[in-house]
Amino acid sequence: MKNLQDIMKAAQNVQEELQKAQAKLDTIEVMGTAGGGLVNVRASAKGRIIKIDIDPSLLVPDDKEMLEDLLAAAFNDARAKADAASNEEMQKMQSALPLPPGFKLPF
Repeated sequence: MKNLQDIMKAAQNVQEELQKAQAKLDTIEVMGTAGGGLVNVRASAKGRIIKIDIDPSLLVPDDKEMLEDLLAAAFNDARAKADAASNEEMQKMQSALPLPPGFKLPF
């Protein structure tokens, strides 16, 4: 029965570490850019959008479609960087835990 208690304690530790890692992800910021820096989207590694910066030169009614494309590109760039930062943090957390070889956490 002691082995089961050890497993339960290890599972609780994993859950606590996962919660800490998830909280940390919201403090890591990434910057997505498009149009050579004309559009910037700042986001957390959790994917929360923090700020959007649009160069005033893009605020021309005739360029509406281009601005929309640049915003989408900047959002996608920020999302990709957020995913990369999240994966990196989760790998750090997973490597610090005493998990059996081949065991993967669900993320």
